[in-house]
Amino acid sequence: MKLPVIRSLAEKHTIEELRLAEESILNEEKPAIEVAGDDEGEQLTHVISAIAIKEDMAANEIELRVALRNYAERVRKSIS
Repeated sequence: MKLPVIRSLAEKHTIEELRLAEESILNEEKPAIEVAGDDEGEQLTHVISAIAIKEDMAANEIELRVALRNYAERVRKSIS
């Protein structure tokens, strides 16, 4: 998981575009948008993370940087 990639996806794409990319990756197809990652698993992680961040931004009316920080904190807590 690379936060700069997730940030870029969240900045550049709508939730709908990200969901279509998620579906493409799950169907082992090339997504219509550029998704960086070492493999399909990492690409999927980046897209799902960007979707979660965009949803947090919309639901809580917060900026990208705050939503990104909230997401990173949730991931750290789930790992520890």
